Amino acid sequence: MTKTKGKAKNTKSEKTKRESGEMSPAKKLFRQYYPFYKYTPNGIKRLDKREVLAFGKIDTRFFLLVVILLVIGLIALFSASYINAINKYEDEYYYIGRQLKYVLLGLTLMFIASRVNYRVYKDMSFFFMTVAFGFLVLVLFFHGPGDFKRWLVIGGHNVFQPSELAKIALIMYCAWSMDRRKKAICSDWKMMFLYMIVVGVMCGLIALEKHVSATILVGLLGIAMTYLGGIDRKWYPLVIACIVGGAVLMFVGGTGLRWFVLAGVGGAGAIGAAIVIMPDLVPYAASRLSSWLDPFADPLGDGHQTIQSLYAIGSGGAVGLGLGNSRQKHLFVPEPQNDFIFSILCEELGFVGACAVILLFSLLLLRGVTLAAHAPDRFGALLVVGFVVQVALQAVLNIAVVTNTIPNTGISLPFFSSGGTSLMMLLGEMGIVLSVSRGET
Repeated sequence: MTKTKGKAKNTKSEKTKRESGEMSPAKKLFRQYYPFYKYTPNGIKRLDKREVLAFGKIDTRFFLLVVILLVIGLIALFSASYINAINKYEDEYYYIGRQLKYVLLGLTLMFIASRVNYRVYKDMSFFFMTVAFGFLVLVLFFHGPGDFKRWLVIGGHNVFQPSELAKIALIMYCAWSMDRRKKAICSDWKMMFLYMIVVGVMCGLIALEKHVSATILVGLLGIAMTYLGGIDRKWYPLVIACIVGGAVLMFVGGTGLRWFVLAGVGGAGAIGAAIVIMPDLVPYAASRLSSWLDPFADPLGDGHQTIQSLYAIGSGGAVGLGLGNSRQKHLFVPEPQNDFIFSILCEELGFVGACAVILLFSLLLLRGVTLAAHAPDRFGALLVVGFVVQVALQAVLNIAVVTNTIPNTGISLPFFSSGGTSLMMLLGEMGIVLSVSRGET
């Protein structure tokens, strides 16, 4: 009788312990950073639909701006690419056909992302960051032939570029982390150091892929997110000090040490300092730097693409030669459907058309900032502003490269340049922005 009572007492004690939510510290920590249990089939049953799905109206103006940029981008892509497509593949619709497939997939992804409650992305932010770091490491071992390791290759096929996922993951992580630490972020110097490590390591891994443009963009995104998140401005001299210190270490160390140090010194600024102080750090980037300073010194080599781009822009004049009438796309501008598509657009639509495209990007940024200002919470606001700032930064960098304002870094123009991974990821980001707009109060 006594044993039975003891067992009953123990059983009751264990049941009470489970119901009270007590668990091991490791399990509690795991659930805090990887809360998958909420979204298992049984977990979803316990949640209200509004905790998983977004039911409000999307922001029509932001959606229309995305669609307009996408349509203009497709028209510009076909006009810029069909000559090159005929020459390479004997099919004038090769590039536009592929892009249309990715547009359909991207729009589907955007719709799905917009219907998911954006707070679900908050729960998944740390997981996405973990996955992004995993793929950035994986691509260093599973990539195509040559020195460039940008594409993850499985079974002989290019699957996707992990750097594209890294941009989204960084923005989501910063928004999540800065929302959790909103009190400490303004006063604790360790917060700046934490973000410097995260951004620096990510930049270092991307730099190992020999992907300078993505490294610069991720570094700038990290700086922008810390600024928008409210990091105390007095800690920014620490970033400058680390960049200078990293440049010195790269000067005295071997190549392997230089790349490793690059992982901890603030991303974009470190790359700039490294190229200036130690040009042999990235030989192909050093050659682009010299061709930027004087593209006509090597008109048939490193300076060729820049020179042809400037010819195209100059030929456009005020109103352009007319849609489809570009001369420089006739095998003068290499790969006109990719990074230098804006130069062909300038030639065909002129200064007026170029200003119209820049205006559309500016309106997208402005509308995104407005949505962020009216977001229901801090996480939603940082998420929206992070994504629209990424689009704006990428557009500014691309136009700066095309006009030879900065060295050629090989960065694509959002919504315009040919590329499946980048377009799908971009439309997925726009879907998340629309998800936040559904929850506005």
